[in-house]
Amino acid sequence: MLNDADENLKTELAQFLPPRAFPEDFEPFRHEPRGTHLGQVGLVVAPASTDEVARIIVAAGAARVPVVPYGGGTGLVAGQVMPDGPKPLILSMARMTAVRAVYPVENVLVAEAGAILAHVQAAAEQAGRLFPLSLASEGSARIGGLLGTNAGGVNVLRYGNARELCLGMEAVLPNGSIWHGLKRLRKDNTGYDLRNLLIGSEGTLGVITAASLRLFPRPGAKGTAMMVVRDPQAALALLAMAQASGGVSAFELISGMGMQFLTEVGPDVRQPFDTVPEWTVLIDLGLPEGQSPEAVLEDLFAAGLEQDLVSDGVIAASEAQRNQLWAVRESIPEANKRIGAISSHDISLPIGLVPEFIARAGVELAAMGDYRINCFGHLGDGNLHYNVYPLRGQDRAVRMAEKPRVQALVHDLTHAMEGSISAEHGIGRLKAADLQHYGDPAKLAAMRAIKAALDPLGIMNTGAVLR
Repeated sequence: MLNDADENLKTELAQFLPPRAFPEDFEPFRHEPRGTHLGQVGLVVAPASTDEVARIIVAAGAARVPVVPYGGGTGLVAGQVMPDGPKPLILSMARMTAVRAVYPVENVLVAEAGAILAHVQAAAEQAGRLFPLSLASEGSARIGGLLGTNAGGVNVLRYGNARELCLGMEAVLPNGSIWHGLKRLRKDNTGYDLRNLLIGSEGTLGVITAASLRLFPRPGAKGTAMMVVRDPQAALALLAMAQASGGVSAFELISGMGMQFLTEVGPDVRQPFDTVPEWTVLIDLGLPEGQSPEAVLEDLFAAGLEQDLVSDGVIAASEAQRNQLWAVRESIPEANKRIGAISSHDISLPIGLVPEFIARAGVELAAMGDYRINCFGHLGDGNLHYNVYPLRGQDRAVRMAEKPRVQALVHDLTHAMEGSISAEHGIGRLKAADLQHYGDPAKLAAMRAIKAALDPLGIMNTGAVLR
């Protein structure tokens, strides 16, 4: 039985926390970006140190109060809001923002969980290094939340998910003990890997307070191109050719529907083609100093043209043009939001099956009804954002009744093709029932056993991931 976070708990915490640790405005902590869940808030606390986090967790456990760790609030599966049950203590990491150290020779940066991703990227750049995690919300997303959800982004193809970018971690476990695992080692074969257990656990097994992050040499030359491809199968063949030439950081698949949405509702970005193509790919290269990414992209286009994979293309000739091409891709989620989906899906598939999935899902949805489908995503790692919309002019509210059937169709097909119903956004509360339905029984049983062992009181982000 859990209790509300109330004034009695605040009074206890105020004995060792200053007034500035208690934000008075709860409203920002009630909401998540998609607006599907409205969270309850009993108390918001913003500690400034790992020791303070530990003391807060001990007090919350003694009071049987649920704790929701809160980073930048950018998560898309409602992991940061708690709509039901007792009013939780929201543990904001907004005051733990320090970049504690940078070790350029080791290619390591140590940052606290509240550090904003863009600030970590800038600190790495100042040291002549690259922290490659990159996503649309990098101006507000925080390191702890990114690790807690195992965030992906556009550079996974080359550098991996957040999991691959973390060497060590400092965390407070549900009993209030501090795990001092903030190592900078590439090899540490000393038993169970708590770091990888906490990454992707979405705050249900503890609170990440700091992390040792992997850095990389900065590419000496960068190049970007957008190419019109015949279909997703041709995009897959072009990806293989691009990887053979080396240096591919990102390879994004974009459907024509996404560009049509930009024309229909904005944001107003400069599109590179006079006629909207049915399928395009956006390619990013990072090469050593002295090599020409433009020449590599020109050769790739010529080879693709010869094999009837591509029919048109634009190669950025400047940083401004490069930014313009990426603005098209990065504006599509906002256009999606303005149109309003019936059902949105963050899925992954074996890369070789992506074209088959797109074809089969389109046919099966067409048999169910008339829809607009905006399919785009990170083809290089098999991650698709497969979103289904009403026809232009139709009332979205009327068609929302179809959402369960549409979602079941997409997720059933994904599961049947050995894919995942959550590629990079996590489970949160939005997909907890889906995990229960599609998850492997042995894995779910092990997850529950781990949760019960580490968090026997059930106070950590109650209701997220596991129902």
